[in-house]
Amino acid sequence: MRALPCIVTSVLLIGCASHADRPATSVGSDPEAEVRAVEQRWVDAEARRDAAAVAELLDDQFLFVVGSRAPINKEQFVKAVPSFTSTSQVLSEQIVRIAGNTAIVTGRDALEGPGYKQSWRYTVTYVWREGSWRALAEHMVQEDAPRP
Repeated sequence: MRALPCIVTSVLLIGCASHADRPATSVGSDPEAEVRAVEQRWVDAEARRDAAAVAELLDDQFLFVVGSRAPINKEQFVKAVPSFTSTSQVLSEQIVRIAGNTAIVTGRDALEGPGYKQSWRYTVTYVWREGSWRALAEHMVQEDAPRP
C-alpha cells in the first residue's frame, strides 16, 4: 500500500510534465480567443498610431516581411507605426492554430486610407512568453486586384 502514494505522485508528475508545453493561461481560458484578442489589440494600437502599445505585443525577435522584400525587425517596425496612414483596418477569414507555446494565424487584412483600398493575406506566428502571446513574425502579401 505504501507504493500507491508513490505511483499516484509519479502519475501526477508525468501528467504535469506532459502539459508543460502548454501556455500557462488562466483557468478556463481559451488560447485561440486570447490570440484573436491580441490580433485586435494590434489593429487598435496601429489605428491609434500607438508605437508603445504595438511594441508590447511584439516579441523582441519579431520579424516583418512584405511580399519578397527583406525582413525588418521589431525596432524598425515600431519606429514606422506613427507614419501609418490607414484609416480603416479590418481582419477577416482568420484561421488560428495552436501547438504548445506557438500559435499561427492566417487571414485577410483589409486596409483603407487616403486614396487607397488594399486587401492583404497575412500569416502571423505568435509565441507564449512571460505570460502572454507575442508576435514573433508576420508575413503579408497584397492580393491581386479583382479581374473583370
